[in-house]
Order: sequence, then C-alpha cells, then structure tokens
Amino acid sequence: MGAIGVSGAFPPGVAKTCLRSGLGRGGHRTCMASPTTTTEREQQQPDGRGGPGCGLTGDSFIRHHLRKLSPYQPILPFEVLSTRLGRKPEDIIKLDANENPYGPPPEVAEALGTMKFPYIYPDPESRRLRAALAEDSGLDAEYILAGCGADELIDLIMRCVLDPGDKILDCPPHLQSAEREKPKCIFLTSPNNPDGSVINDEDLLKVLNLPVLVVLDEAYIEFSGLESRMGWVKKHENLIVLRTFSKRAGLAGLRVGYGAFPLSIIPYLWRAKQPYNVSVAAEVSACAALQNPAYLERVKDSLVDERERLFRLLDEVPFLKPFPSFSNFILCEVTSGKDAKNLAQMGVMIRHYNNKELRGYVRVSVGKPEHTDALMECLKRLQ
Repeated sequence: MGAIGVSGAFPPGVAKTCLRSGLGRGGHRTCMASPTTTTEREQQQPDGRGGPGCGLTGDSFIRHHLRKLSPYQPILPFEVLSTRLGRKPEDIIKLDANENPYGPPPEVAEALGTMKFPYIYPDPESRRLRAALAEDSGLDAEYILAGCGADELIDLIMRCVLDPGDKILDCPPHLQSAEREKPKCIFLTSPNNPDGSVINDEDLLKVLNLPVLVVLDEAYIEFSGLESRMGWVKKHENLIVLRTFSKRAGLAGLRVGYGAFPLSIIPYLWRAKQPYNVSVAAEVSACAALQNPAYLERVKDSLVDERERLFRLLDEVPFLKPFPSFSNFILCEVTSGKDAKNLAQMGVMIRHYNNKELRGYVRVSVGKPEHTDALMECLKRLQ
C-alpha cells in the first residue's frame, strides 16, 4: 500500500503491471509502468545487434522493473484443481474467488446459443450494451464505457492519465496519507476486498475535495445494500466509478465490466482504448443478463442471506475470527495456528494470503447453503 511512482513514457499500447495486494481498506489493484528507454536498450545490447553470438538472451529485452516484480498468484480454475486434488470438478467447492455460484440468468445461455455473427468483429463502441446499462443505471450512455472486465478499464485509465513522475495511491487507510503523498490518482474500493468494509459518503466527499482523480471500484456494491455512486460522475469531475458483471450476473468467465466517467474525461479514453475490447459473446451475455433483473435480485438476496448465516457459523469456530462484511465474502483471522490449507485436500477451496500484512488471514466466499454446510463439516474435522 502507498504511493507508487511512474517512470518512463506511458503511451497507449504500453503494457502495465498490475499488482494485487489486499492491504488496508482496499487491497485491490494498483498499476505502474516503466517502459525501457533507448539508452537502457543500448546498454542491454552493447554491440547494437541481437543476433546469434551477441551474448544476449530473450529476457535481455524485458523492462528492468519487471525482472524484480513478483508474479500475481491467480486463483486456479476447476480443470487444474481437479488434476491436483484428484477430484472431479463437481466435487470441488470453490469459495476462493468470490464467484457467483448460481451463475447467470437462463437468458444468457439462450442468447449465446442463438448468437449471430460471431465471425464479425464486435461493435467497438458496445452500443447495445451501453444502452442497456443506461436503462439499468439511469445514467445516460454517453457517460458509460464498457471493457474486458474492470481490469481493462483500470489499465486504460492509467495509460490516459499518468505521466512520468506521477504517483498513485492504492486504497489509503487515512485521508492524511492522500494529502501527504499528493498523488495524481487514488484507487478506492467499496465494498473493499478483502475485508468487506464500505466507504461512507462523508469520507468519499473529503477525498473528492482533493485535487486528485478518484477511481472507485464498486465490483461488490450489489451485496452492500447501498446505492451505487455512478450518478456522482455528473457532479464530480474527478470521479470515475467502475462496475462488473462478474459478481452480480455470474459472468466472471466472459470478462465484461463497465465504468461511469465524467464527460470531460471519457473522450480521451475512447481515443486510447482497444477498438474490439468487448467480445460479441460478452456483450450478448451481459445484455441478456440485464433482461432478467428479478433473477439478479433473487440471487443477490440469497447470497446476502447466506452471508449472514456463514458469518454466524464461522464465529462459532474456535480458531477463526470473522469480520462483518458488506460483500459476498468474509475475511477471517486464523487465531490459533490452524493450517486451513488442509481444507483443499478435503475439496474445499478458500483464499489464503502469503503477503506479510495478511498472513494469518483467510477469505471465504459466500456460496450456496450446501457449500456452507460442507465447509463447516471440514472445519469441524480441523478442530
């Protein structure tokens, strides 16, 4: 957590490095880029050539900061877990990635089955999806931009906003740190991952009063019972709000997210974004999901109810201390040295943290009632 400097040019097309930590209030995503300069490349290629016999290897062309970067450890898919654990995918309970266990509305499968023109490039402006999102959110489509998940939009924002020497701040725990570091951009999450806390209006307004661009990630807002701040972008020139279909609509595998942007910012994002970033399948699926709001609401209510039940049951486990959550997951402190990784061998996957700030904590996604029952049975075996 903290301020991160940006060095080197940051033109469209330069790849970014996305660090996911899980620290403090946020622990979500920060990015930095440090493209290699011509001088650095010349130093890597002393004879100016890259052919056989020059003494270079392929990684000689890799930017220096990437060589020191620890890779992000993603959650493993069913296929890999099945092989490692020796279990069928249907016998594995995934409570490690905050995925929606109920999946998307039935309209999604129907729409994919009758999808037209998959051989034609998708609409570069995602007009149909943005129109559907405008109806869903009450915000005009001109404020909305769709992406291949919210991650792509974060990358796009940073490529458009950051100059060499700029700082970003990832989910600061205190307003004072934002004032002290003087970043150009602050990333906030509400509800926050991994602790499930939310940012109240008063605190958000204090940050918005600073001369800084605020990117608010609302990936889990549906589970909080609070209103989205998407509409705030009409009044606050320095606010961007990001959303996703991964949690709400069970479309994590199709990668489709969206954001609300001030009209003074969004034209520049249109200039820099990849033209065919949202696939035909993703747009068709997202539009179909929005056609059944009753299903989305029913699934959300089921997960919120199960979250409360899960919290009560986890609170009864002697070696766990759960924290109240406004999201579809619960952070727990492991208080007595139990190795909860043994759960994986029992076919139940939860999220473990290796970074020092969260070592000794686990995060449990909210599943179906039968998933909770299986988890609790395994936890009893650990006692």
